[in-house]
Amino acid sequence: MQELPKINIIYEDNHLLVVEKPVNIPVQEDISKDIDMITILKNYRIKKEKKKGDAYIGLVHRLDRPVGGIMVFAKTSKAASRLSEEIRNNTFHKTYLAVVEGYPSQKGKLEDYLIKNKEKNISTITTKEKGKYSALEYQVLKEKDHLSLIKINLITGRSHQIRVQFSSRNHPLVGDTKYGHNNNNNINIALFAESITFTHPTTKEPLTFALNKPNRYPFNIF
Repeated sequence: MQELPKINIIYEDNHLLVVEKPVNIPVQEDISKDIDMITILKNYRIKKEKKKGDAYIGLVHRLDRPVGGIMVFAKTSKAASRLSEEIRNNTFHKTYLAVVEGYPSQKGKLEDYLIKNKEKNISTITTKEKGKYSALEYQVLKEKDHLSLIKINLITGRSHQIRVQFSSRNHPLVGDTKYGHNNNNNINIALFAESITFTHPTTKEPLTFALNKPNRYPFNIF
C-alpha cells in the first residue's frame, strides 16, 4: 500500500475532524484509484485509537480534487446526519479565496442556474427551468498584474460553481484550464477553502475554523 500523506489536523473531538485537504487528493475514492481523504482519515483513526477493525469517517461536504483547504468530516453517523442537515438548511457557511484574471467589480453577488454534465464532469450556465439556482457573494481584496485576489462567500454549493460563475463573466480562475484559463505554467487552480462555520452537532456550540492564505503562486504575489 502506498504511503499515506500526513494531514494537517486543525480540530478533533469525539464527533468531528476538521482538517486541511491538500491539493490533488480526491475527497473519496474515484476512478483514478489514487489515495483519498476518507482512506487517509480512516487510517489516522485506526492508528491513533488502536482500532482492530474499520473506522467511521462521514463525508459531509466536498472539495474538487485540485482544490485545497479546510474541511470537516464526521466521526459518527449522528454527527454526519446533523451536519448534512445544516448544509441543507443553509446554516453551514463556507468562504473561499480565489485569484481570477482581470479586475471584476469590487464586490457583488453572482446568481445563475447551473446544470452539470456528469459524463464530461463540466457544469454550465443554463435556464431557470433546466438548472439549479446558484449564488455567491464576493469581495475583491487586492489587485496586481491584471489579477485579483477575491474572498467568496458561497451561498449554494453546486459542482464547480465558483469556477463557472467567474469564468462566464470573463474572469476565469488562474490555473483553471477546464473553464477558460490558458494555463501555460501548469499551476494548480487558484481556489482555496479558507473557512467553515457551523454548529457543533452535539454541544450546539457555534464553531468557526479558518486557514491562512496559501504560500504558493498566484496567492503569494498579494
